[in-house]
Amino acid sequence: MRRRRAPFGGGAAPTAVGAGKSRADFPLRWNAGGMIDHIAIQVADVPASAAFYDRALAPLGAQRTKEFGEFISFGTSGHTLWLVPATDDRPAREVHLAFAAPDRAAVDAFHAAAVEAGAESLHTPRLWPQYHESYYGAFVRDLDGNNVEAVCHTP
Repeated sequence: MRRRRAPFGGGAAPTAVGAGKSRADFPLRWNAGGMIDHIAIQVADVPASAAFYDRALAPLGAQRTKEFGEFISFGTSGHTLWLVPATDDRPAREVHLAFAAPDRAAVDAFHAAAVEAGAESLHTPRLWPQYHESYYGAFVRDLDGNNVEAVCHTP
């Protein structure tokens, strides 16, 4: 059963913490050797979520990298997202996952693929100048209520 939550930030754009900033003001990037090696999220239905992420992450160049029992990972160049079975019936807290896109077309393709695979569209692809002048992103809610974003930082 799909859990429903209010959109991130009550449906408004995320807080403008980067107002007046440029990309140079945000040097850490997950795909550029940042501090995160992998992330695991609990999902209600691993096969259904895996099918969703197969489609949603394909435009970003990510694919399934491992299947270990009920655990499935996706990734590119060493960074991985693990889908693991939920351990109980408690509602999951919303997680925000932002995936790097190589260009704006990949952000557009991510959004289209994710919605086609069953995601709720939170924000269609667009510029977010409150973060920096080239921040181009799209946000969807996955099958478990997580806020999943694809973002490109180049013009």
